[in-house]
Amino acid sequence: MYERKKIVVIGPESTGKSTLCELLASHYNTSWCAEYAREYLLTHERQYNYDDLLTIAKGQLSLEEKTSEHLAVIDPQQIKPLIIDTDMYVMKVWCEYVFQRCHQFILDQITTRKYDLYLLCNIDLPWVQDELREYPDEIYRRELFHIYKDLLINQQTPWVQINGSYEERLQTAISAIDKMLLV
Repeated sequence: MYERKKIVVIGPESTGKSTLCELLASHYNTSWCAEYAREYLLTHERQYNYDDLLTIAKGQLSLEEKTSEHLAVIDPQQIKPLIIDTDMYVMKVWCEYVFQRCHQFILDQITTRKYDLYLLCNIDLPWVQDELREYPDEIYRRELFHIYKDLLINQQTPWVQINGSYEERLQTAISAIDKMLLV
């Protein structure tokens, strides 16, 4: 049986991840799973703590499952890919960068969940401030980008670095996804 392809978009803050997910979902006429952390943090309106990151991780996985189930209803042949904004690698980086430790649940999920392609968004877009973003300085953004890149280099799932303008990013991502879908 054919399994639905899952593409994860990751990277530091303000690198166009959500925009890319939305554009890819439109291009492939499919669903995309938004970043749960944004909804959670806006709802709770307080400084997050280490335990919140476990709650956010579980919420992200639940949202991914719900999005996948919805897509299964509208695309039972599993032809369309699922685009996912954020996964447990992002949660791991967030935990370790802010709190210097990571929940075992997140680490366990990294080893058990399977994806087909990662798209790593570079920091070459202009920073866009919003109330949830924490690291506008380029030195931190570059450091975080390299943390994500190191994670992807040291795992088995294929990945592609996404650079340039929004249009260039979209075209690079489409090319990588089309190539993956043909395999």
